[in-house]
Amino acid sequence: MILPKIKVLRSHGRQYIPDLNAVELTEEFRGRPVLTAGGPAEELRKAAALCPTGAIATAPLSLDLGRCLFCGECARTAPGSIRFTNDYRMGSATREGLVVRPGDTFVRFDADRVRREIVSFFGHTLKLREVCAGGDGSVEMELNATGNVNFDFGRYGVEFTASPRHADGVVLSGPVTRNMAEALEICYQAIAEPKLLIVCGSEACSGGLFAESRAVDRSFLERHRVDLWLPGTPTHPIVFIDGILTLLGKKQRK
Repeated sequence: MILPKIKVLRSHGRQYIPDLNAVELTEEFRGRPVLTAGGPAEELRKAAALCPTGAIATAPLSLDLGRCLFCGECARTAPGSIRFTNDYRMGSATREGLVVRPGDTFVRFDADRVRREIVSFFGHTLKLREVCAGGDGSVEMELNATGNVNFDFGRYGVEFTASPRHADGVVLSGPVTRNMAEALEICYQAIAEPKLLIVCGSEACSGGLFAESRAVDRSFLERHRVDLWLPGTPTHPIVFIDGILTLLGKKQRK
């Protein structure tokens, strides 16, 4: 009975990623965009009009990753102005850092904005409570994948916990609906200080497609400081891992 299992293991090969700091994603992955000023103006206007979340500004040119759905329609419509790379290093310590402009070769991560106690308290182990505040569950699927055999983020001491009483911070996904606003606040208050707040996914960063909905209440983000902003629809596991490691000072954005 053991021989068939050994054959399966051999056929699958080594599944885990030995070094999460040296990951290179496939060229098909749609990550950090590169913007080029001076492209065909009409194409750019069409691309901006196509964007359902208003992520693209034309004067001056910029693209807000916090709103971006990474659908790629803008790059297909205005290839002379917008091109997506496979760079997954897109997390930012500030909301403003998610805005990409012509000439940017990386997403800015302002390390000076990171609270000093984050590294000293959570540099060796970090337990997080994920709260889906009205999302579709896609971000949660990707976050679950960070603990699987491929990524094994637990080797860095970063894991998810079921209770906010056992957590060091909250990972928020979803646009924050009115029905979830109170539950989110209760969960956050149940975590002892000092604590982290991580916003994960474009819906959480900006409201996404539901930003103007009357069913959304984003006042929680006005009351509490966000330590890490992670774009994506949904956020790829390696985007989350890279953002957390950069926040904890284990990586530097170059």
